[in-house]
Amino acid sequence: MKAIVQDRYGGLEVLEFRDIDRPVPEDDQVLVRVHAAGLDRGVWHVMAGLPYLIRLVGFGVRRPKVRVRGMDVAGRVEAVGREVTRFRPGEAVFGWADGSFADYARAPEDHFQPKPATLSFEQAAVVPISGLAALQALRDQGEVQPGQQVLVIGAAGGVGSFAVQLAKAFGAQVTGVASTSQLELVRSIGADAVIDYTRQDVTDGTRHFDLILDCAGRRTLSQLRRALTPKGTLVIVGGEGGGRWMGGFLRNLRAPVLSRFGGQRLRMLASKERPEDLQTLRELLEAGQVTPVIDRTFPLPEVPEAFRQLVEGRGRGGKLVITI
Repeated sequence: MKAIVQDRYGGLEVLEFRDIDRPVPEDDQVLVRVHAAGLDRGVWHVMAGLPYLIRLVGFGVRRPKVRVRGMDVAGRVEAVGREVTRFRPGEAVFGWADGSFADYARAPEDHFQPKPATLSFEQAAVVPISGLAALQALRDQGEVQPGQQVLVIGAAGGVGSFAVQLAKAFGAQVTGVASTSQLELVRSIGADAVIDYTRQDVTDGTRHFDLILDCAGRRTLSQLRRALTPKGTLVIVGGEGGGRWMGGFLRNLRAPVLSRFGGQRLRMLASKERPEDLQTLRELLEAGQVTPVIDRTFPLPEVPEAFRQLVEGRGRGGKLVITI
């Protein structure tokens, strides 16, 4: 089968489009014929091996443990292991599986949910990783409540576009921060108000929010705290910026410490791929309360170009998709 493979950490030059053996599902696994796969910053971090911290937390110290990139996946079941009871060959599914930038990917059956009939494979492929992060940031870390004022920084991005819609589904009043060209998109997915970060500093202290989701990673904790109410909550999503060793995670680690010295709650998100949360997302998708946002699609051989656009930040909003 065709796949995007890397044998070492580095830049785009480490990605190779080549033939490898098709995986065989184990007893509890499902083999999926991949139709589409999502691309986000997390996949880039694993490709580059940066910050170095990620190599120490299970991705491989000297080289990637998993040679094929990609995790989000949507496709049709090709084969199932003998212990699998939930799916049969031919069924359309979406979920997460290591190595989804390939013709086929395998994972335990609880990593998948039936694909909502109203979604294309491309739409379904952008949901799992970013959708789970947004859900857990709002519900679990942010403890969002109806009527709260919620600020989403990076509202047009992969996680941010889900966060805006989920916060609305939970009954919050949502303000989205994005660039000039992305404001209309943020409005279209339900934001009650939008702020152009190129023209206005949302952390200047003139407005205060009960809950802030920072999906952009460029502002200091002191700046973000100025935009919180005295009892407000900040949830940091991701670890962008910073140096090669810790990246933006140093700021993330400082947040809980600072929470001990005041009424504001400062939290970092360590999202987990949980089957029950993927089911929650499927129910929200089927109810029409959440609609995936796609930026652009790229065929499998053009994964390096998709990475390039991701790193250069040329996206129009939403998430990039790889089609197979």
